[in-house]
Amino acid sequence: MNLTQRFRPSLALLTDMYQIAMAQGYWKNKMHEQEAVFHLYFRKNPFEGGYTISAGLEDAIDLLQQFKFEQEDIAYLQSLTGSKEQPLFDEGFLEYLKNMSFECDVEAVPEGTLVFPNEPLLRIKGPILQCQLLETPLLTIINFQSLIATKAARIVDAAQGDRVIEFGMRRAQGPDGALSATRAAFIGGVVGTSNVLAGHLYGIPVKGTHAHSWIMSFKEEQTAFAAYAQVFPHDSIFLVDTYNTLEGIRKAVEVAKQMRENGSELKGIRLDSGDLAYLSIEGRKILDEAGFPEVSILASNDLDEYLIQSLKTQGARIDTWGIGTKLVTAFDQPALGGVYKLAALKDAEGNWEFKVKLSEQLVKVSTPGVLQVRRFYKNGAIVGDMIYSEPLGVETPATMVHPNDPTQRKIFAADCTSEDLLVPIFQKGQKVYSSPSLTEIQNRTKQQLGLLHETYRRFLNPHAYKVGLEAKLHDQKMNLVIHLRKTEQQKNHD
Repeated sequence: MNLTQRFRPSLALLTDMYQIAMAQGYWKNKMHEQEAVFHLYFRKNPFEGGYTISAGLEDAIDLLQQFKFEQEDIAYLQSLTGSKEQPLFDEGFLEYLKNMSFECDVEAVPEGTLVFPNEPLLRIKGPILQCQLLETPLLTIINFQSLIATKAARIVDAAQGDRVIEFGMRRAQGPDGALSATRAAFIGGVVGTSNVLAGHLYGIPVKGTHAHSWIMSFKEEQTAFAAYAQVFPHDSIFLVDTYNTLEGIRKAVEVAKQMRENGSELKGIRLDSGDLAYLSIEGRKILDEAGFPEVSILASNDLDEYLIQSLKTQGARIDTWGIGTKLVTAFDQPALGGVYKLAALKDAEGNWEFKVKLSEQLVKVSTPGVLQVRRFYKNGAIVGDMIYSEPLGVETPATMVHPNDPTQRKIFAADCTSEDLLVPIFQKGQKVYSSPSLTEIQNRTKQQLGLLHETYRRFLNPHAYKVGLEAKLHDQKMNLVIHLRKTEQQKNHD
């Protein structure tokens, strides 16, 4: 089951009101069919980190394939009125929406790819009215899933090869937040989820133990363990911290001995409170001394990459990590902050007119052009990403300019290999992309992170990965900015 099936075939109204208002404005000004280029990107890596993992493309593809205004959508828009109680939208405009079919070209970075600030994750080219309507839903999908995939990748990195399971459904931002978070977390590297519906929809392995209520519903803790083992003789993980954790582990061992006599083995124990480093170390001793070295120790309790890293430093004997709240809510950064900006319009003669958004903050000045991202490799590692404009092309050797400091430049020598990150997804509204499986996307994340030096992956003060503008694109941007500023100054002076 995909995105639109979870709601309804069309999600055309999944947008902000101002997008539809602008669409009517384009239509009334006879601009609606003018070809435009928009780019979706973000300005800063989340979590003060050194990278971001792209995610959400498959849901975006599904939304675009089903993009149309149904009669129910049109009826709702007809019901809206302005301040004078007059219909807000023109009947001719609504008729245009009703008959409109998606016809844009879409290029995107495949899911599971390492991406960095200011690089286009998606490029949308087509009628400006359609491009504009897609801004909000595309940002909704890509922002959230890329954020969660990145958080998951950081947590998996901290676990250093241990299993990480996503346990966050009950703390997620609603049902769809839970499903999208589980999907994105799997892209980031978790091996399973407690979310049964996500397991069904996406084919993600489902995992679970039991709650404290199971223990509390029996008169004795050991009796509760034994009863659970009878129900799941080959898949039992006991939650041992309901009363006294170390005593709980000892009682779990007694039940494990009974299980062994009956031909089954205890899978693991779970710690959900207390000093996880101390309890896991002591718990490992108890299990090993009793002859159960293969019993896993799973820990939960508001864990994140920083706490896992700390517990590792303390010598914790935990081999499976259940991560809930701080993963699915992207704890400490609630949003990625992606943006969607117009970069070019085609004039009546078929020539591109490049557009730039000015700002008092240099980082918020958009980049004009029909943009692509070229990634350079040397000796099996990625060494830099260059944003270039396809109409301008790239010279060899390629010169890249720092986006905020033109005095800093990097030349990629001819011995560097390279690839362009944006690949065709739709051409004239028709899908041309072969979608990988979710497991293949997860493997891509792992492969991509393997290309990134550990200095970019550290949690505190990571090294800044080199991303810049191709020299001709930089010059074009600066010339356009200078021209626009001079024009504004002249208008103000006049």
